[in-house]
Amino acid sequence: MLPIDALLPFFATALFLGLVPGPDNIFVLMQSVLRGKAAGLMIVLGLCTGLLLHTALVALGVAVIFQTSLWAFNALKIIGASYLVYLAILSFKTGAEKIEGQGTSPITYKKLYVRGIVMNITNPKVVVFFLAFLPPFTQPKLGPVSEQLILLGGVFILATLLVFTAIAMMAASIASGLKKSDSAQNILHKMAAAVFLMLAFNLAFSGL
Repeated sequence: MLPIDALLPFFATALFLGLVPGPDNIFVLMQSVLRGKAAGLMIVLGLCTGLLLHTALVALGVAVIFQTSLWAFNALKIIGASYLVYLAILSFKTGAEKIEGQGTSPITYKKLYVRGIVMNITNPKVVVFFLAFLPPFTQPKLGPVSEQLILLGGVFILATLLVFTAIAMMAASIASGLKKSDSAQNILHKMAAAVFLMLAFNLAFSGL
């Protein structure tokens, strides 16, 4: 088991990385602005659930496939980019939604949770990042590396949960006034569509 003095620097680094702009925290930000605090928190839970899978892949060694196989990496990358384009289309087509959540395209919390999972697991950069980021913090002399990787993954997920929850809460609070305006809602949806398209483009044309 890793000692606390080894976990604290890792936790601090994970907190910082959670604040660095990327597809996941931008996704949380936009959905919290558009759909409110509860919706943002469901997205956060979905994203963190996806991180559980990435942790398991790294601990089991499966993640190496995505780092060494260009075909596997590109296949998952195409799936992820396609999903982002799909979300962009949905955002563009969505009409104004009132703060109560009633509008032309209501969405359940379950669907938002699933979106968070899919958003996370279809980004091959996440699993490759885990494969590069977690192992250096392990100490083989202290026990099985796979167990240490699972522990580090759990700590990373905790840090992500804290940071993303804060982002969701702040974004929802700032946007609460905008939700009373249909025109503002339409503009926000169009902005979300543009952001999803940019993220899709970035993912599609990125490398390992």
